Amino acid sequence: MSLCCCSAGSRRLLLPGLFLGQHHQLRRSLVHLRAASTAAAASSSTASLSPAQQRQVSLYVDALLDWNQRMNLTAVTDEAEVMTRHVADSLAVLSPLERAYTSRGGDVAGISLIDVGSGAGLPGLILAVARPSWKFTLLESMRKRCTFLEHAVEVMELSNVDVVCDRAENVGQSDDFREAFDVAAARAVAELKVLAEYCLPLVRVGGLFVAAKGHDPHEEIRSAKAAVRTLGASMLDLCNGTLSSFALCI
Repeated sequence: MSLCCCSAGSRRLLLPGLFLGQHHQLRRSLVHLRAASTAAAASSSTASLSPAQQRQVSLYVDALLDWNQRMNLTAVTDEAEVMTRHVADSLAVLSPLERAYTSRGGDVAGISLIDVGSGAGLPGLILAVARPSWKFTLLESMRKRCTFLEHAVEVMELSNVDVVCDRAENVGQSDDFREAFDVAAARAVAELKVLAEYCLPLVRVGGLFVAAKGHDPHEEIRSAKAAVRTLGASMLDLCNGTLSSFALCI
């Protein structure tokens, strides 16, 4: 998995061209992370969770595999692979996200995060387990998937998650949601240049946009440079972590 994080650094974050038909010069930072998808990574990721949190993850995996027999939630049907490809990948978001957030003077306590195109609740539901003090909104346009998300929230006994059934294009124009979140996250939803238009209107000034992409997103990032630059972001640096490599952009 690869991650791209953009943070809004200008005084005011307005809707970009997709919604207003005009462009705004905004400053944001971007982080690109590549996480190793291995069983060891999955094990080490969940090891940081408490027994109660691990039980919540297990309840989620059981519900996902059960409902997936009746509706299209994921192509992954093996429990171990769900733990690796979905759970571990979702938890891998936390470290670079929190580093990027605190590096710009943000306080990670009580972060509000919107998961755009949440689908099966990834990464939102897994992050909600790992960070119970954060507030999560799962945005999904398909009613059937929203029903699953509501069921999962109930089964997992999560009190820090709301489910919104609507399209990102609509929510981005709503005064209730525009510039309302510290972090917007999207996983396997659309191309980066499209995701930026969907997600950035939802992020407050100084917040982050996190886009999880495939194992080799370099061509997609290159093709998105013009659109991302219009929204105020550009590649800054490429770093290597213990299990990941990521690039910082501003």
